[in-house]
Amino acid sequence: MIIKSIELADYRNYDSLNLEFDSGTNILYGDNAQGKTNILEAIFVAATTKSHKGSKDKEIVNFNKEEAHIRTYLEKEGVETRVDMHLRKAGSKGIAIDGQKLKKAADLLGLCNVVFFSPEDLGIIKNGPSERRRFVDMELCQLDNFYLYNLNHYNKIVNQRNKLLKDMYMNPDLKETLGIWDMQLVSFGSKIIERRKLFVDQLNEIIYGIHKKLSGDREEIRIVYEPDVEIEEFEKKLKFSQDKDIRSKMTSVGPHRDDFSFVVGDVDIRKYGSQGQQRTAALSLKLSEIELVKKIAKDTPILLLDDVLSELDSNRQNYLLNSIGNIQTIITCTGLEEFVNNRFEINKVFKVSEGTVTCMSNQK
Repeated sequence: MIIKSIELADYRNYDSLNLEFDSGTNILYGDNAQGKTNILEAIFVAATTKSHKGSKDKEIVNFNKEEAHIRTYLEKEGVETRVDMHLRKAGSKGIAIDGQKLKKAADLLGLCNVVFFSPEDLGIIKNGPSERRRFVDMELCQLDNFYLYNLNHYNKIVNQRNKLLKDMYMNPDLKETLGIWDMQLVSFGSKIIERRKLFVDQLNEIIYGIHKKLSGDREEIRIVYEPDVEIEEFEKKLKFSQDKDIRSKMTSVGPHRDDFSFVVGDVDIRKYGSQGQQRTAALSLKLSEIELVKKIAKDTPILLLDDVLSELDSNRQNYLLNSIGNIQTIITCTGLEEFVNNRFEINKVFKVSEGTVTCMSNQK
């Protein structure tokens, strides 16, 4: 799958924009805070319905307007698809594929797979568990509609259960209804745990070889899934923690508290790894994501690199650029030196300045 073009209207700092991409490597360069990342974000939103930053629709719409529009033209095996998306400050987003309106936003997922890599991702190993859960969830939601369905329902139930726990403070009789929510929590939560286990197994098959190469054959890595609770213990633990949950007004057991560790040799590098080790592992993880999409979705993802190269040393830069190969890639950066120095083939260059994008001559 490739993205042929994108049109934006009233999206963040763009009143109107129309860009045509090459199927190879595209570079958006310019100073910071000019709007380069906004273009990558728009592509990500058009593919996944959500911002990689977690921004709400009302934050994405141009400050003075009520709605924004994204139109993308995608192509797979010679067949072109048009995706239109309306983002509104008030109300839910509207999405249409080739003019046919979708009943729900989730129906768009899987049409176009994207892998987004930003400097923040380099901290995924050392940051808190919520970052690692977010990584797993974002990837699985693109690849597995059932996972998305289960996760959405699970999150709603956690929120409703937490509201009930707060209400019970004033109305203790509500405790009788807690069991109904617990049954649903176990039902949806167990499916999430099961899929995350499989995901980690699939990821381990891929990341081992990538990390070994990237570390110069020095390190062997494995990802370990650390579920907050095992499926067979879930119901019992939830019941056992009811009084504690009522006191804290929060659900303390379930996959919303899971974590994932990264082990090199016998060392948990979340806690005891050097910054270099953590960054290499993060890069291995992102490269594994690309391979996993190819394997599961039987499609090549679009790779979005947001100013990542400036954060990597020359060895990791080289490895990343050489790994891109036949994947459509859209890269943001402040200068072109890294690519010229690496004699890297660039197919199309855009200069971004204060919300204006100029296509420079194609580079070879």
